[in-house]
Amino acid sequence: MADLRLVVFDVDGTLVDSQADILAAMAAAFGGAGLPVPTREEILAIVGLSLPEAMTVLVPGVATPLRRELVAGYKAAYMDLRAENGVEVSSPLYPHVRSVLEQMHAVPELLLGVATGKSRRGLDKLLDGHALRHLFVTQQVADNHPSKPHPAMLRAALSETGVDAHRAVMIGDTSYDMEMARAAGMLAVGVSWGYHDRARLKEAHILLEDIRLLPGLLQQIWEQMA
Repeated sequence: MADLRLVVFDVDGTLVDSQADILAAMAAAFGGAGLPVPTREEILAIVGLSLPEAMTVLVPGVATPLRRELVAGYKAAYMDLRAENGVEVSSPLYPHVRSVLEQMHAVPELLLGVATGKSRRGLDKLLDGHALRHLFVTQQVADNHPSKPHPAMLRAALSETGVDAHRAVMIGDTSYDMEMARAAGMLAVGVSWGYHDRARLKEAHILLEDIRLLPGLLQQIWEQMA
């Protein structure tokens, strides 16, 4: 176990660009509830949170029945969009993601995982739609944990893989990912191509501009730590 390393990825905004369906599903949910639709900026700002927490941020003070209605409306609209368009259209991989994941997966001592605000069902659909399931040895979803930035997802990933926190990295595009990583004692690597701008990634230890640079960056970091 001493030589193992763990790299955990966020999903939406880090591996896939699902913002079109996220925005459309939010519009459908809020419209169906007779509420004004939040702005694009407001919606993208909550990506990464679990849906109940996201709705609470978008509609502060929302009563529980209305929050549940919004969550259900979002889920139904998102599933309809995915069924209509297919995963590859609804949530396309960012450029070079597949090749980098496969490159990293080929390294025996390098374990890959995901930690996402998606449900188990949502993550399953995405991984199977892109044929990525085999790459990730640990998969943490919103069904089983408190919402990010609580570190429960990462603590579970560390426990499942037997990797120490100082040998693990969290890759994500939001402030919630960076705060979660720090709370778990892991290196926080922010990505520049996602849904939170640079100003919100101040908790990142490192900001990554191009995913193709990730394998070399991690190798350099771990060599320095050796």
